[in-house]
Amino acid sequence: MTNWTVENIPDQTGRMAIVTGANSGLGFETALALAAKGATVIMACRNQQKAQKALEDIKQAVPNADIEVMPLDLADLSSVRTFAEAFQAKYDHLNILVNNAGVMSTPQGKTKDGFETQFGANHLGHFALTGLLLPALRATPRARVVNVSSMMHRFGKMNFDDLQSEKRYNPSQAYGQSKLANLLFMRGLNEYFARQGMSALATAAHPGWAATNLQADDIYTRLNPYFAQSAAHGALPTLYAATMSAQANDFAGPGGFLELRGAPKLVSMSKAAQRMADVQRLWKVSQELTGVTY
Repeated sequence: MTNWTVENIPDQTGRMAIVTGANSGLGFETALALAAKGATVIMACRNQQKAQKALEDIKQAVPNADIEVMPLDLADLSSVRTFAEAFQAKYDHLNILVNNAGVMSTPQGKTKDGFETQFGANHLGHFALTGLLLPALRATPRARVVNVSSMMHRFGKMNFDDLQSEKRYNPSQAYGQSKLANLLFMRGLNEYFARQGMSALATAAHPGWAATNLQADDIYTRLNPYFAQSAAHGALPTLYAATMSAQANDFAGPGGFLELRGAPKLVSMSKAAQRMADVQRLWKVSQELTGVTY
C-alpha cells in the first residue's frame, strides 16, 4: 500500500474503539483518525490533565467527534479492573481495542503490583485489560485487538527465569522483551479466539522510527531530525492493522527502508515472536501474575 493514508480508513460510524495511551504520540493520532472516521472513541489514559487537553485538541480538529476520556493506569491492575468494569457498565460492545500505551527504556522500577515497569505496563497491563474486556469483545462480531509492538522486539528475548529483571536489569533489553511479549500475546489471543469459536481477530503493528515523547532525551531524540517520521505517520501501521482486512497474526509496519518510515504494509517478525512454546508459556505465566484468567 504505497500511498495508504488516513483517507483510506473505511468509515467507522457505529463502531466502538478503545485506545490506550491516547493523550499523546501514536495513541493521540490513532484516536484522532478513528474519531474523524466516525468511530466512538474511548481515550484510556493515566494522566487525566493531559488527556483532557488532548480531548479538546481532537474536538477542535473534529467538532462532531464522539469521544471521551476514561482513566486507566496499566501499571496498576486495580485501575485496569476499574476501567474494564466502568466501560462495560456503559457499553455492551467493542469493535477495536488498540493496546498502544507503553513506556520505553525506563530506569529500573516496579509497577504498583510489583512487576518490572516495562514488562508490567507494556505487556501485563494490556494482557489483563484485554482479558477483562472479553465480554464486550465476545459480544461484537469481528472485533479487532491491535497490539502495538516495536522494531526492538527483534532484540528481545523472553527470559522466563527472570521476567522481572531482578537478577540483572538492562533498560533496552527489558523493553525488547516487553515488545516481544506483545507479539507472543497476539498469537496467544488468536489461539484463544479460535478455541472459543470467536470471530475476533488479533493483529499487531510497529511505528518504525517515530518522534514521540516515549523516547528519552538521548541518542534517539538527537537523531530524530535525520531518521524519524512524525507521530501521525508512525500511527498509520496501527490504523492499518485496526481497520483494514486482515488475517490472524498480521503485523503492520512502515514500508520504507529498514521499516523506519513510509506508508504501512505487512512486515515480518522475528523467529522468537513465532515460537508457540513461548506463546503458551507466556500466556500461562501472565494469567498467574495478573490473576486474570481467560
